[in-house]
Amino acid sequence: MRALRRSIGMEIEHLRIDSGTTLARVASVAGLDRSFVGRVEAGVANPSLETLAALAVALGADLSLRFYPGSGPRLTDRHQSRMIEAVLRRLTPAWRPHVEVPVVRPFRGVVDVVLERPKVERPNERLFVAAEAYSTIARLEQQIRWSADKAASLGSSRLVGPGVDWTTSRMLILRSTAANRELARSFEATLRAAYPAHTCDAVRALTAGDPWPGDAIVWVRIDGNRVEFLDTPGGPVRWT
Repeated sequence: MRALRRSIGMEIEHLRIDSGTTLARVASVAGLDRSFVGRVEAGVANPSLETLAALAVALGADLSLRFYPGSGPRLTDRHQSRMIEAVLRRLTPAWRPHVEVPVVRPFRGVVDVVLERPKVERPNERLFVAAEAYSTIARLEQQIRWSADKAASLGSSRLVGPGVDWTTSRMLILRSTAANRELARSFEATLRAAYPAHTCDAVRALTAGDPWPGDAIVWVRIDGNRVEFLDTPGGPVRWT
């Protein structure tokens, strides 16, 4: 809530400054106390929706309240944390993992895990691999879109500071189940277009420090208490 109040306050302040008006004038038009509007801008007051609507009218702005699909509850998939743990345990020290990374623009959400490393060919630049983990795929096209949106928003995360040269890539961590392997076979062309790199090349990059091959799918098998990060997809999943 503190972060949300600060964000709202900054937006109100920027709108007021851009319009060239004073705090007192905005407060007067909105029918609010000047000192209260100042606290709203500072992010220390807790304005009601009615207050925000009045400020929007005074500033000539549109007020919108919405829930963002895809930002989602964190680690709700009961197998998700175990799958991520299996991948992280096999990472070479060249990678630095960041778990549960919030992004805010242009897409608002939380990336399950971001893997960071210097580029092999250009050590002064950073590579960030945004990874999403799923034990089941409910809506393939939506999950591909969310993954791409969140990866494209990494520049708004705490990981990327000013002056940093960086590029992003994506990784899909899938549980190796009969249903998911069948989905991979049935929608091979779609998944190949979204994640064209070979699984074995991605695994070597993660575990042995080979160059990162680009957007890729990796697989994790869960069998009771045993969780295994696979070197290959296994079964008849061929393109990866």
